[in-house]
Amino acid sequence: MAKRTVSLQLLLLVVYGVCVPASAQVCRLLSQPALPLLSAERDINIGAIFSIHISALLKMYPFTTKPEPTTCVSLSLREFKFAQTLIFAIEEINNSTQLLPGISLGYKIYDSCGSIAQAIFSGMALMNGYEETLSDTSCSRPPEIYVIFIILITVYRIFFLISHFATCACLSNRKRYPSFFRTIPSDFYQSRALAQLVKHFGWTWVGTVRSRSDYGNNGIAAFEEAAKKEGICIEYSETILRTDPQEQLLKTLEVIKKGTARVVLAFVALRDFFPLVNVIAQHNITGLQWVGSESWITSRTVAETKEYSFLSGAVGFAIANAKLVGLREFLVNVHPDQEPKIELLKEFWETAFQCSFRNSGSGGCTGSERLAELQNEYTDVSELRIANKVYTAVYAVAHTLHNVLKDFRSSTNSSKRERPTPQKVLEYMRNVRFTVKTGEEIFFDGSGDPVARYDLVNWQPAGNGGLQFKHVGVYDSSLASEHRLQVNQEHVLWAGNSGQLPVSMCSESCLPGTRKAVKKRQPVCCYDCIPCAEGEISNGTGKDRCILKVVEFLSYTEIMGMLLCVFSFIGVLLTALVSFLFYLHKETPIVRANNSELSFLLLFSLSLCFLCSLTFIGRPTEWSCMLRHTAFGITFVLCISCVLGKTIVVLMAFRATLPGNNVMKWFGPAQQRLSVISLTLIQVIICVLWLTISPPFPYLNSSYYREKIILECNLGSAFGFWAVLGYTGLLSVLCFVLAFLARKLPDNFNEAKFITFSMLIFCAVWLTFIPAYVSSPGKFTVAVEIFAILASSFGLLFCIFAPKCYIILLKPEKNTKKQMMGKSSIKAL
Repeated sequence: MAKRTVSLQLLLLVVYGVCVPASAQVCRLLSQPALPLLSAERDINIGAIFSIHISALLKMYPFTTKPEPTTCVSLSLREFKFAQTLIFAIEEINNSTQLLPGISLGYKIYDSCGSIAQAIFSGMALMNGYEETLSDTSCSRPPEIYVIFIILITVYRIFFLISHFATCACLSNRKRYPSFFRTIPSDFYQSRALAQLVKHFGWTWVGTVRSRSDYGNNGIAAFEEAAKKEGICIEYSETILRTDPQEQLLKTLEVIKKGTARVVLAFVALRDFFPLVNVIAQHNITGLQWVGSESWITSRTVAETKEYSFLSGAVGFAIANAKLVGLREFLVNVHPDQEPKIELLKEFWETAFQCSFRNSGSGGCTGSERLAELQNEYTDVSELRIANKVYTAVYAVAHTLHNVLKDFRSSTNSSKRERPTPQKVLEYMRNVRFTVKTGEEIFFDGSGDPVARYDLVNWQPAGNGGLQFKHVGVYDSSLASEHRLQVNQEHVLWAGNSGQLPVSMCSESCLPGTRKAVKKRQPVCCYDCIPCAEGEISNGTGKDRCILKVVEFLSYTEIMGMLLCVFSFIGVLLTALVSFLFYLHKETPIVRANNSELSFLLLFSLSLCFLCSLTFIGRPTEWSCMLRHTAFGITFVLCISCVLGKTIVVLMAFRATLPGNNVMKWFGPAQQRLSVISLTLIQVIICVLWLTISPPFPYLNSSYYREKIILECNLGSAFGFWAVLGYTGLLSVLCFVLAFLARKLPDNFNEAKFITFSMLIFCAVWLTFIPAYVSSPGKFTVAVEIFAILASSFGLLFCIFAPKCYIILLKPEKNTKKQMMGKSSIKAL
């Protein structure tokens, strides 16, 4: 609400005492004092100022630019309800045996009449009294009314103010307003909550409208500061006041119409809001998403006006609602006959029932009307957001007085009784903490403010053609920042009765691969999207700059690369151990019977196979790309050639045992060496042609991922790669077929069986490699290829050499010429 230390919306709570010594001169009031509209004087009196009436000129001419009038005419049922809530709270406290026992609270309720001047006049009357001439023994009140506080405080006047409706953040300044407290949250919290709400819905481009007052100016200033931190931009910021001429309102309307922001935040006092929405309704401006401040977001007068249906879908924070048990019964029991001398009660009755006690016929008040049968703003207790703040303000004073009196009474027997100075009483107020019957805990922070708790409300169509308030979330400043705002977004109805969340951005989000470029003399939310250079990508958060894409390749430092390296070295180590074992037993029958020369060459080639897998790991370079594929192709052909030679030896050796067959002379050691060299040379020629015509080269591949680049080896000539792989596969299949044919030869130790198993594993690995290689993305392609190399190498090593090592180490009795020759002697080679 608007900042008014003593204003039409300010509840003033004053605790009085004697202030002048007996020798002082007589005090005389300078003018006729204001009189309370409602009062009941008791031991301690609470003073209050409400805007119970509005002025005649303001009612007749809501757009007037003339000075504020002081003639009060039209009674406000809402403000009268606040006054009755104060009386309700006081009566509850007086009937309580726990709070202020033996002390009776009274009240004096004044009217500000919607005028700052009248509010100040009433405030002075509260402090000075309403006698024209005051005695020299008291310049404030008749002493018998304040017996308790005359005893308690004999020198000082103590007063403090508690507001139920003043929300200006400026009032939190303890240096300027040390005795000010409030039960309604400061706009500082509401502004931050609104910024967080706008951010939550993804709106980065909004327009604002504010009241040209402390309420609007300070509220929007705090919002803009919080919005800037959240990355929200303000397209325009318009100001309005209820006294603005029509031309000024039309200019504001034109700015809203021309704006590109689809979200409008209205931090506007309720009375300033009416002229604006009237103009908008006349010009049929729709499609805007309104975000409201607590001043108007729960106004039934606005919501129930059918002409304002364009506000459907509006969202905003309202003061947390509460339920006060017994309040409605108290409200409907108000009757003019209770206090016949109080004209305000008769006026209230006439306003509530639209009748007059001066008329005896139709339209006249009889007094038999029943408030319980009325359905209006006064009897409705479903929305007690502000009334609850009046209620808690009264209890805050009562608890403070209770603590003061409790400590004072406990020290009455002390010879040095300490007087509660004004600073001491204010200290009691600052430290007061209690829980009201609604379950809410009340206390004040260092600035005299309560915990900020808001209900998020959404305006949705009602059955009568108006709008209703739907509770769709909460905001609680006492929670951690990430948990303060909680929204049930699925229950929110947006502008135009749409279920689709509106979009309000100055510029659309930049696509991946483009960056933001802020437009000159434009807010940061307005930008162009510029493509990033080759090999760059926009950063993933703000996309406000281009950064180099992450270059990915199979590295030695990552877990997968480390594991593959470990298995490669394990393969080399096992191959070396087998070679060493064969060398130590090179003269034994099992080594000589299986062609020791080819066995050692095979072990050497297997070592190269294990080592060539390392060339696939690390950052690809021009040389490493050429080396990895050619080394792989040549070493594997050398390995398969040795296995093929061993297989042929087995077949030829069996035929040599037949009578008259001398075939082994055509496949002796020289021919075996020549066959291995010849078969390997063919692969070398293929690799040389591949490297000469179109060799592999490093390539930055960005087709797999947008956010990173795969550094891989381009094959250059795909035909060369598949020729190398095809030739290796051809030799493997030939070796498998020959070994399969020789698997049942009648040898005690038939190596062809083990060659068959090894080549079966080899072929299976490389057949599954092809689809995996084609479909694997990025560095996983390299990992698949290394896995195939290692798996096939381990298959050859284990299947061919493990049985021999088993006999050499664990079954030496079988490692004899007799055991090896058996019934069908095979010549050892």
